[in-house]
Amino acid sequence: MPTFKNGAVEIAYLDEGEGDPIVLVHGFASNKEVNWVMPGWTTTLRRDGRRVIALDNRGHGQSSKLYEPAEYHTDLMAGDVAGLIEHLKLGRADVMGYSLGSRISAVLAARCPELVRSVILGGAGIRLIDSAGLRDEIAESLEMPSLADVTDPVGKRFRAFAEQTRSDLRALAACLRGSRQAVRMEDITSIRAPALVAVGTKDDIAGSPHKLAALMPNGRGLDIPDRDHMVAVGDKVFKAAAIDFLQNRP
Repeated sequence: MPTFKNGAVEIAYLDEGEGDPIVLVHGFASNKEVNWVMPGWTTTLRRDGRRVIALDNRGHGQSSKLYEPAEYHTDLMAGDVAGLIEHLKLGRADVMGYSLGSRISAVLAARCPELVRSVILGGAGIRLIDSAGLRDEIAESLEMPSLADVTDPVGKRFRAFAEQTRSDLRALAACLRGSRQAVRMEDITSIRAPALVAVGTKDDIAGSPHKLAALMPNGRGLDIPDRDHMVAVGDKVFKAAAIDFLQNRP
Protein backbone atom coordinates (compact mmCIF):
# COMPACT_ATOMS: atom_id res chain seq x y z
CA MET A 1 0.00 0.00 0.00
CA PRO A 2 1.57 3.34 -1.02
CA THR A 3 2.08 6.01 1.62
CA PHE A 4 3.31 9.59 1.82
CA LYS A 5 4.30 11.81 4.71
CA ASN A 6 2.52 15.03 5.60
CA GLY A 7 4.98 16.38 8.13
CA ALA A 8 5.51 13.58 10.65
CA VAL A 9 2.22 11.84 9.82
CA GLU A 10 2.31 8.90 7.42
CA ILE A 11 -0.81 8.60 5.29
CA ALA A 12 -1.70 5.38 3.47
CA TYR A 13 -3.72 5.56 0.27
CA LEU A 14 -4.83 3.61 -2.78
CA ASP A 15 -4.57 4.91 -6.34
CA GLU A 16 -6.37 2.98 -9.08
CA GLY A 17 -7.61 3.56 -12.61
CA GLU A 18 -7.15 6.32 -15.16
CA GLY A 19 -9.04 9.47 -16.08
CA ASP A 20 -10.26 12.48 -14.11
CA PRO A 21 -9.06 12.04 -10.50
CA ILE A 22 -11.46 11.79 -7.58
CA VAL A 23 -10.21 11.72 -4.00
CA LEU A 24 -12.31 9.84 -1.44
CA VAL A 25 -12.29 10.78 2.26
CA HIS A 26 -13.84 8.22 4.60
CA GLY A 27 -15.88 8.67 7.76
CA PHE A 28 -15.08 8.35 11.44
CA ALA A 29 -14.00 4.86 12.61
CA SER A 30 -13.92 3.61 9.01
CA ASN A 31 -11.08 3.29 6.48
CA LYS A 32 -10.61 3.40 2.73
CA GLU A 33 -11.52 -0.26 2.23
CA VAL A 34 -14.63 -0.33 4.42
CA ASN A 35 -15.98 3.04 3.26
CA TRP A 36 -15.14 2.89 -0.44
CA VAL A 37 -13.89 -0.49 -1.68
CA MET A 38 -16.36 -2.88 -0.01
CA PRO A 39 -19.51 -0.83 -0.86
CA GLY A 40 -18.42 -0.80 -4.52
CA TRP A 41 -17.52 2.87 -4.91
CA THR A 42 -14.05 2.28 -6.32
CA THR A 43 -15.43 -0.14 -8.91
CA THR A 44 -18.32 2.18 -9.81
CA LEU A 45 -16.06 5.19 -10.27
CA ARG A 46 -13.41 3.31 -12.23
CA ARG A 47 -16.12 1.91 -14.50
CA ASP A 48 -17.09 5.53 -15.18
CA GLY A 49 -13.54 6.20 -16.43
CA ARG A 50 -12.09 7.85 -13.33
CA ARG A 51 -8.82 7.64 -11.44
CA VAL A 52 -9.78 6.77 -7.88
CA ILE A 53 -7.63 7.84 -4.92
CA ALA A 54 -8.70 7.03 -1.35
CA LEU A 55 -6.73 7.72 1.81
CA ASP A 56 -6.83 6.42 5.36
CA ASN A 57 -7.34 9.47 7.57
CA ARG A 58 -4.80 9.97 10.34
CA GLY A 59 -5.68 7.69 13.26
CA HIS A 60 -7.46 5.24 10.94
CA GLY A 61 -6.62 2.21 8.82
CA GLN A 62 -2.95 1.96 7.91
CA SER A 63 -2.13 5.62 8.58
CA SER A 64 -0.29 6.95 11.66
CA LYS A 65 -2.07 6.59 15.00
CA LEU A 66 -1.95 9.71 17.17
CA TYR A 67 -3.25 10.04 20.71
CA GLU A 68 -3.46 13.78 21.36
CA PRO A 69 -6.81 15.36 20.37
CA ALA A 70 -5.06 18.50 19.10
CA GLU A 71 -3.45 16.41 16.35
CA TYR A 72 -6.89 15.76 14.83
CA HIS A 73 -8.06 19.33 14.26
CA THR A 74 -10.17 19.38 11.09
CA ASP A 75 -7.76 21.85 9.48
CA LEU A 76 -4.92 19.33 9.93
CA MET A 77 -6.98 16.49 8.50
CA ALA A 78 -7.96 18.64 5.50
CA GLY A 79 -4.24 19.38 5.16
CA ASP A 80 -3.59 15.65 4.77
CA VAL A 81 -5.98 15.53 1.80
CA ALA A 82 -4.42 18.65 0.28
CA GLY A 83 -0.99 17.09 0.80
CA LEU A 84 -2.06 13.94 -1.03
CA ILE A 85 -3.42 15.94 -3.99
CA GLU A 86 -0.13 17.82 -4.18
CA HIS A 87 1.97 14.66 -3.63
CA LEU A 88 0.28 12.98 -6.61
CA LYS A 89 0.47 16.21 -8.67
CA LEU A 90 -3.24 16.00 -9.47
CA GLY A 91 -3.74 19.73 -9.90
CA ARG A 92 -7.47 19.89 -9.26
CA ALA A 93 -9.55 16.88 -8.29
CA ASP A 94 -13.13 16.00 -7.53
CA VAL A 95 -13.41 15.25 -3.81
CA MET A 96 -15.99 13.06 -2.10
CA GLY A 97 -16.38 12.56 1.64
CA TYR A 98 -18.70 10.72 3.96
CA SER A 99 -19.63 11.88 7.48
CA LEU A 100 -16.37 13.10 9.09
CA GLY A 101 -14.90 12.86 5.58
CA SER A 102 -17.48 15.39 4.42
CA ARG A 103 -16.51 17.76 7.22
CA ILE A 104 -12.89 17.44 6.06
CA SER A 105 -13.85 17.83 2.39
CA ALA A 106 -15.93 20.96 3.07
CA VAL A 107 -13.03 22.59 4.89
CA LEU A 108 -10.70 21.66 2.02
CA ALA A 109 -13.09 23.06 -0.60
CA ALA A 110 -13.41 26.32 1.34
CA ARG A 111 -9.76 26.82 2.19
CA CYS A 112 -8.09 25.38 -0.93
CA PRO A 113 -10.52 26.03 -3.82
CA GLU A 114 -7.66 25.73 -6.31
CA LEU A 115 -7.43 22.00 -5.48
CA VAL A 116 -11.14 21.11 -5.61
CA ARG A 117 -12.99 20.79 -8.90
CA SER A 118 -16.23 19.62 -7.30
CA VAL A 119 -17.26 18.22 -3.92
CA ILE A 120 -19.69 15.50 -2.85
CA LEU A 121 -20.70 15.58 0.81
CA GLY A 122 -22.33 12.32 1.92
CA GLY A 123 -23.81 11.76 5.37
CA ALA A 124 -23.46 15.46 6.22
CA GLY A 125 -26.35 17.91 6.29
CA ILE A 126 -27.06 21.20 8.02
CA ARG A 127 -25.65 19.95 11.33
CA LEU A 128 -22.23 20.33 9.74
CA ILE A 129 -22.50 23.95 10.86
CA ASP A 130 -25.14 23.60 13.58
CA SER A 131 -23.02 21.32 15.76
CA ALA A 132 -19.42 20.29 16.22
CA GLY A 133 -19.16 16.63 15.34
CA LEU A 134 -20.14 13.60 17.37
CA ARG A 135 -21.06 13.71 21.05
CA ASP A 136 -18.54 13.15 23.86
CA GLU A 137 -20.54 10.09 24.93
CA ILE A 138 -19.33 8.33 21.78
CA ALA A 139 -15.68 8.95 22.72
CA GLU A 140 -16.44 7.62 26.19
CA SER A 141 -18.06 4.56 24.62
CA LEU A 142 -14.85 3.88 22.71
CA GLU A 143 -12.90 3.95 25.97
CA MET A 144 -15.15 1.51 27.85
CA PRO A 145 -13.56 -1.85 28.76
CA SER A 146 -15.86 -3.69 26.33
CA LEU A 147 -18.87 -3.25 24.07
CA ALA A 148 -21.04 -4.84 26.76
CA ASP A 149 -20.22 -1.92 29.09
CA VAL A 150 -21.59 0.70 26.66
CA THR A 151 -25.10 1.94 27.47
CA ASP A 152 -25.44 4.94 25.14
CA PRO A 153 -27.33 3.66 22.02
CA VAL A 154 -25.42 5.76 19.48
CA GLY A 155 -22.15 5.08 21.29
CA LYS A 156 -22.88 1.36 21.10
CA ARG A 157 -23.39 1.61 17.31
CA PHE A 158 -20.07 3.39 16.82
CA ARG A 159 -18.18 1.11 19.25
CA ALA A 160 -19.48 -1.98 17.43
CA PHE A 161 -18.51 -0.47 14.07
CA ALA A 162 -15.03 0.46 15.33
CA GLU A 163 -14.49 -3.09 16.54
CA GLN A 164 -15.66 -4.48 13.21
CA THR A 165 -13.10 -2.31 11.40
CA ARG A 166 -10.40 -3.36 13.91
CA SER A 167 -9.69 0.25 14.70
CA ASP A 168 -7.39 1.67 17.36
CA LEU A 169 -10.05 2.72 19.88
CA ARG A 170 -7.78 5.10 21.78
CA ALA A 171 -6.78 6.90 18.58
CA LEU A 172 -10.44 7.17 17.57
CA ALA A 173 -11.42 8.70 20.90
CA ALA A 174 -8.68 11.32 20.44
CA CYS A 175 -9.84 11.93 16.86
CA LEU A 176 -13.44 12.46 17.92
CA ARG A 177 -12.49 14.94 20.61
CA GLY A 178 -10.00 16.77 18.41
CA SER A 179 -12.05 17.11 15.22
CA ARG A 180 -15.22 18.59 16.73
CA GLN A 181 -14.95 21.97 15.04
CA ALA A 182 -18.24 23.14 13.49
CA VAL A 183 -17.62 24.20 9.89
CA ARG A 184 -17.91 27.98 9.80
CA MET A 185 -20.85 29.54 7.96
CA GLU A 186 -18.47 31.74 5.99
CA ASP A 187 -16.57 28.64 4.85
CA ILE A 188 -19.73 26.89 3.60
CA THR A 189 -21.01 29.95 1.76
CA SER A 190 -17.59 30.44 0.13
CA ILE A 191 -17.62 26.99 -1.54
CA ARG A 192 -18.18 27.88 -5.18
CA ALA A 193 -17.27 24.48 -6.63
CA PRO A 194 -20.27 22.40 -7.76
CA ALA A 195 -21.49 20.51 -4.67
CA LEU A 196 -23.78 17.53 -4.11
CA VAL A 197 -25.03 17.00 -0.53
CA ALA A 198 -26.55 13.57 0.14
CA VAL A 199 -28.12 12.24 3.35
CA GLY A 200 -30.28 9.20 4.14
CA THR A 201 -33.89 9.95 5.00
CA LYS A 202 -33.52 7.87 8.20
CA ASP A 203 -30.22 9.53 9.20
CA ASP A 204 -30.59 10.85 12.75
CA ILE A 205 -27.12 12.41 12.83
CA ALA A 206 -26.55 14.61 9.76
CA GLY A 207 -29.55 16.93 9.41
CA SER A 208 -31.08 18.24 6.18
CA PRO A 209 -28.94 18.01 3.02
CA HIS A 210 -31.13 20.58 1.29
CA LYS A 211 -30.61 23.27 3.93
CA LEU A 212 -26.83 22.81 3.71
CA ALA A 213 -26.81 22.74 -0.10
CA ALA A 214 -28.87 25.97 -0.21
CA LEU A 215 -26.02 27.81 1.52
CA MET A 216 -23.59 27.05 -1.34
CA PRO A 217 -23.82 28.96 -4.63
CA ASN A 218 -23.65 25.76 -6.68
CA GLY A 219 -25.00 23.20 -4.23
CA ARG A 220 -27.89 20.76 -4.51
CA GLY A 221 -29.33 18.32 -2.01
CA LEU A 222 -30.20 14.65 -2.37
CA ASP A 223 -32.36 12.41 -0.18
CA ILE A 224 -31.14 8.81 -0.02
CA PRO A 225 -34.43 6.93 0.53
CA ASP A 226 -34.93 4.74 3.61
CA ARG A 227 -31.27 4.72 4.65
CA ASP A 228 -29.72 5.64 7.99
CA HIS A 229 -26.27 7.09 8.62
CA MET A 230 -24.48 3.75 8.77
CA VAL A 231 -25.76 2.22 5.52
CA ALA A 232 -26.51 5.15 3.20
CA VAL A 233 -22.91 5.23 1.97
CA GLY A 234 -23.35 2.16 -0.26
CA ASP A 235 -26.82 2.95 -1.59
CA LYS A 236 -27.45 2.61 -5.33
CA VAL A 237 -29.44 5.88 -5.44
CA PHE A 238 -26.45 7.70 -3.95
CA LYS A 239 -24.08 6.08 -6.46
CA ALA A 240 -26.27 6.89 -9.46
CA ALA A 241 -26.69 10.51 -8.36
CA ALA A 242 -22.95 10.91 -7.75
CA ILE A 243 -22.06 9.57 -11.20
CA ASP A 244 -24.65 11.84 -12.84
CA PHE A 245 -23.31 14.80 -10.86
CA LEU A 246 -19.70 14.07 -11.89
CA GLN A 247 -20.63 13.60 -15.54
CA ASN A 248 -22.53 16.88 -15.70
CA ARG A 249 -20.54 19.23 -13.43
CA PRO A 250 -18.72 22.01 -15.32
